[in-house]
Amino acid sequence: MTDPVAKLPSELDQLPDRDPEETAEWAASLDAVTKAAGPHRAAYLMRRSLQHAEGAGIALPKLLESDYVNTIPTSAEPSFDGDLEMESKITAWNRWNAAAMVTRGARYGVGGHIATFASAAWLYETGFNHFFRGKEGDGSGDQLYIQGHASPGIYARAFLDGRLSEQQLDNFRQESGGDGLPSYPHPRRLPWLWEFPTVSMGLGPLSAIYQARFNRYLTNRKIKDTSNSHVWAFLGDGEMDEPESTAALALAAREQLDNLTFVINCNLQRLDGPVRANFRVVQELEGAFRGAGWNVVKTLWGNAWDELFQLDTTGALIRRLREVPDAQFQTYATRDVAYIREHFFGSEPALVELAKLLSDAKIAECFYSSRGGHEARKVYAAYRAAIEHKGAPTVILAQTVKGYTLGKGFESKNANHQMKKLSIDEFKGMRELLGLPIPDSAFEDGLVPYGHPGSDSPEVRYLQERRAALGGPAPARRVHAVALPEPEERAFKALYKGSGKQEMATTMAFVRLVKDLMRDKETGRRWVPIVPDEARTFGMESLFPSAGIYSPLGQTYEPVDRDQLMYYKEAKDGQILNEGITEAGAMADFIAAASSYATHGETMIPFYIFYSMFGWQRTGDQMWQLADQLGKGFIVGATAGRTTLTGEGLQHADGHSHLIASTNPASLNYDPAFAYEIAVIVKDGLRRMYGPDAEDVFYYLTVYNEPKQQPAMPEGVEDGIVKGLYRFKEGTPAAEDAPRLQLIGSGTAIHWALKAQELLAADWGVTADVWSATSWGELRRDALESDEALLRGEERVPYVTQALSGAPGPVLAVSDWMRAVPDSISQWVEQDWSSLGTDGFGLSDTREGARRHFGVDAESVTVAALAQLARRGEIPASKVKEAREQYGM
Repeated sequence: MTDPVAKLPSELDQLPDRDPEETAEWAASLDAVTKAAGPHRAAYLMRRSLQHAEGAGIALPKLLESDYVNTIPTSAEPSFDGDLEMESKITAWNRWNAAAMVTRGARYGVGGHIATFASAAWLYETGFNHFFRGKEGDGSGDQLYIQGHASPGIYARAFLDGRLSEQQLDNFRQESGGDGLPSYPHPRRLPWLWEFPTVSMGLGPLSAIYQARFNRYLTNRKIKDTSNSHVWAFLGDGEMDEPESTAALALAAREQLDNLTFVINCNLQRLDGPVRANFRVVQELEGAFRGAGWNVVKTLWGNAWDELFQLDTTGALIRRLREVPDAQFQTYATRDVAYIREHFFGSEPALVELAKLLSDAKIAECFYSSRGGHEARKVYAAYRAAIEHKGAPTVILAQTVKGYTLGKGFESKNANHQMKKLSIDEFKGMRELLGLPIPDSAFEDGLVPYGHPGSDSPEVRYLQERRAALGGPAPARRVHAVALPEPEERAFKALYKGSGKQEMATTMAFVRLVKDLMRDKETGRRWVPIVPDEARTFGMESLFPSAGIYSPLGQTYEPVDRDQLMYYKEAKDGQILNEGITEAGAMADFIAAASSYATHGETMIPFYIFYSMFGWQRTGDQMWQLADQLGKGFIVGATAGRTTLTGEGLQHADGHSHLIASTNPASLNYDPAFAYEIAVIVKDGLRRMYGPDAEDVFYYLTVYNEPKQQPAMPEGVEDGIVKGLYRFKEGTPAAEDAPRLQLIGSGTAIHWALKAQELLAADWGVTADVWSATSWGELRRDALESDEALLRGEERVPYVTQALSGAPGPVLAVSDWMRAVPDSISQWVEQDWSSLGTDGFGLSDTREGARRHFGVDAESVTVAALAQLARRGEIPASKVKEAREQYGM
């Protein structure tokens, strides 16, 4: 029979034991305590020993979980720096107006969320009154990532502060009139208030980590001292289910980002029900964060619980709290005291005896309302501990009741996230609970009134004085637009002249251009190269020794390739953000850099280069976050297209990113074919994003890994390149009456079109003009704007219609993308239209094999062109069959 307590192998077995007899004595002592006082006492002594060892500087692994109690006991709380009574009044007004705003909006069916802010009110108010730095003081202020569903409370505070009017509150979620409020934090919709869009759950915490890191990047590169800026991310415990929420915890600890604090509102509820119904999310989060290297502060219980803990002489109460699952604790908040006595205290005799010492009122207070997140002193102590902790980021796990102060119809109910209004009677009950001077007569019209103590009231004066001392209003977004000077022309001219007989992929052309632009005396230091561990794939290793890879530690080792010209150089002031294998992390880097012009008043020029398949498909939600945040910069999908990346196959073959990118109004999407087109596009992008009339847009460029001879730029094509289409090579008529057509290609497909041009002329006597479509997206955008102008009675012809006007014959478009990409402009082309593309799944093959498979190689283009002419009756149909046979199709 196997011994049930047989000793399991341990890492300690590998360590030498200098005194086995002493070791045995320690083990025997522990056994004796366990036998005499029980396992709980033995565990307590062990933990005390570990705590003592840590205090003595003895290096030991830390426990990942602590008891289900506050990290900071009441006796250790710092003195409260403020007028608690006044802050309670301010919080009451904000609670009321947040609920009133959403309830009034229910008349129009626009919805809104009430319960989230109700639970988190003190988490925000304590920060606004004591910790969050504004932008009118020194530096950049703090960066606040507000939990999206709590936005009504932030609007309510701005109303109390005089920054919003009643009319604006009444236009919550009704923006089309121009004076409304967006449902959630949204810089594009309310750019003077919101800095960070946070409702794509999981992206807020991820972005907050990389924002804190980018703050350090700016400091270490001596661009701006951000040492006084602190990043605060407010999150829900349900939101922590998202993998992005915890994806970068190790990065934050590894880089010792003590300028970062997560505040997780642990009300134990998701949108539909309990978070960890059968478990304890607070303990789980503590283990995850502590294991990742974060400082953890638990703020769980209010002062009412102090009496219970003092009466708990056996540890039974703490053991019971540790074992009760989230769903059961939620239930306690909705049941009567008798139920709590039976189901919580009735679990063991020691708790039964403890409960006999408690009044019903005390039990009700503890289980219905007394949570750490509802008491300003508890929250203040946690925030003070967070900003004073050095060497690691801090997470505050604050327990609250979802729907707190909204009445029994809301508090801890599973459905409270979907509940959009309170009744008049419920508001009157809330009024009494909060002690607000709102008379019954204010409800006579059947609507709940907004409440305001007056612009010169003690409450408003106190609020404004606190904010003035902290550097002005918050949240707030400020833009001090300073146009960047145009870089020297020399960098662009290198690509204008082409590559001669040398072959060069457009990926290399882009990297070469940026490398030269990074040398510019005025703007070079503002470039932020970002790559997710594929720099060598994209030919960027030449930047390693010159620009350096950013690391807050510098380089603490001798790189294995130190004797090589392009060695792996890390530096504290390094310019490159080489993120490792995380497209999401690299994109979060990009967003922080792309919006630095507003966050810090420092304009940066990020470019993020990646496998195009792993961009819009994998992190498309972050591209929208970038647009929401009004970010600027260059996103570069390298090794683009479905057929240029030989051998990699389906999972790497991108034939659809331009289609996805076209859905984003802020993204200007280009598919350049030649090096000089890249130069023109980047130059125009710098003007549009960073010039005197800067626009809130970003650029998506696709570049290819297929080496080709790069031609010199023809004269007079710059305007067509920027607008999206120009004629690259006119066909030479084989005869005066030769059939004619127009071939349009984008990106690498231009080379198939050019070869088809030759085949059509040499083999079939057909003349073709070849056009370069640098941007299907910009052609479509311009055409849509023209259609909108017609609705306003303005005559405007789309550029694509003008450019092709009078061009003889039909049009055949070809690209390395799905046909839906070029087809997006077909309705504005007056000629007969057809297209070729790479629809379907990719595959592993040679470029030639893949292109023949999709029917986009030069021979396929030739046959398709002949088929178009045959349908029009311009050549015999037999010619098409003959061409298929000749080209082996």
